[in-house]
Amino acid sequence: MKILRKMQRRATIWILRAFKTSPTEGLKAITGIIPIKLHLHKLASRSQLRSAILPENHLIKTLMDDSLNTRYKPPPHSINTLTDRQKIFVKEHLMDSNNKLYKVFPSFFPLNPEFNPGSKIINIFPDQISFNLANKAKNESSHSQQLDDMTIQSFLSPHMTIVVSDTSIKNDITTLVSHIHICDQSLVKTVHHTAFVTSTEAELLTIRCGIS
Repeated sequence: MKILRKMQRRATIWILRAFKTSPTEGLKAITGIIPIKLHLHKLASRSQLRSAILPENHLIKTLMDDSLNTRYKPPPHSINTLTDRQKIFVKEHLMDSNNKLYKVFPSFFPLNPEFNPGSKIINIFPDQISFNLANKAKNESSHSQQLDDMTIQSFLSPHMTIVVSDTSIKNDITTLVSHIHICDQSLVKTVHHTAFVTSTEAELLTIRCGIS
């Protein structure tokens, strides 16, 4: 890294025809060159993400942890065979690529009918869906009484469903939890995890997962 930083400094001095005593950070800012460490990090991340476009039967892809892929049986030395504790301590390029895949999301079809105005569930059934958002400014006793009345009503009505959702964000990892209650049925709990999203996006995704 020391040799690479010297190389980058000489390049910025040559580009700007500056003095050799000029500060390095100032030269990088003027030339628009990012630090060499960040540049290498960018190249490494891109090389790790290339595994996402490999075919499913590729050797590298079969070694990665892909629990959704049931077409190909994982080899005995794949990441699938490691425990969660072992995955934390393993530090290799393949493991880094595998972790990067969890941040890659499939593209969506922007012209899907569900995205059109008037095609959403709330638009099709406006009188059958109601939202009760928790508000710290409201009186908690009245809000709790309202939720209690709704719960009692759901016990009496077989056509009513209650979805309770909440989110929490820690270290850029968002946990989404939904509790679904239907009359005469056991409580259903769903947990989802996502990364690098805002709190509003997380709350909307939790509501969507609960309704779905």
